[in-house]
Amino acid sequence: MPDIAELADIMRRLRAPDGCPWDRVQDFSSIAPYTIEEAYEVADAIERRDMTALCDELGDLLLQVVYHSQMAAEAGHFTLDDVISGICNKMIRRHLHVFGDGKDSPGWEALKAEERAAQQSHGALDGVALSLPALMRAQKLQKRAARVGFDWDNIADVRAKLDEELGELEAATCDDDISEEAGDVLFSFVNLLRHKGVDSETALRAANAKFTRRFEYVERQAGGALPDMSLDEMEALWQAAKRKERA
Repeated sequence: MPDIAELADIMRRLRAPDGCPWDRVQDFSSIAPYTIEEAYEVADAIERRDMTALCDELGDLLLQVVYHSQMAAEAGHFTLDDVISGICNKMIRRHLHVFGDGKDSPGWEALKAEERAAQQSHGALDGVALSLPALMRAQKLQKRAARVGFDWDNIADVRAKLDEELGELEAATCDDDISEEAGDVLFSFVNLLRHKGVDSETALRAANAKFTRRFEYVERQAGGALPDMSLDEMEALWQAAKRKERA
């Protein structure tokens, strides 16, 4: 039966002096975009409920872990075994109610806070990856700030802040100001969703998928004549798409 050791051997062979020319010249920076892409393809397969695709995409994502680990091993930083050992220890440490005696074990967030402190972080926002999608990073920044008390007391204040930012966007005139205020509006809206318990990245991905389904329905019903249709005609097809989904 194949195991991760076999995959690690394949990667070592590809990176060997007589291995694949393309694989040999890659580094962490050049591979990082593929890692992010594979993670999104995993999420896409999950959203489509395509288990065959999910199996394939999880393999691609696993390859990324092995790839980075092999490059790290070549540079003397750490090995794949270190990665596996580290995540095993972390999961056990964060689930003492399962793997320990279950008495007085701190919660998940408390343990993560202890781990960050042990890593000598210098601020509450340290460790929030710059490469995260903007909506996801905004939400994580807000959650980190809230842990140290930097948060609104109630959702009415959050909504008032959003209204304030919308007003500033309306008042902005030059391109730079409009762009800045638009960013503030988005950041404030993410905060409102966070207070409502909604993950903004997931919500927008779902909205994108819904828009795509409905627009493609409109295109099919228009039979290629969409550019020649009036907005009212397109709106009628859009409403038909909504009724079809709800039915």
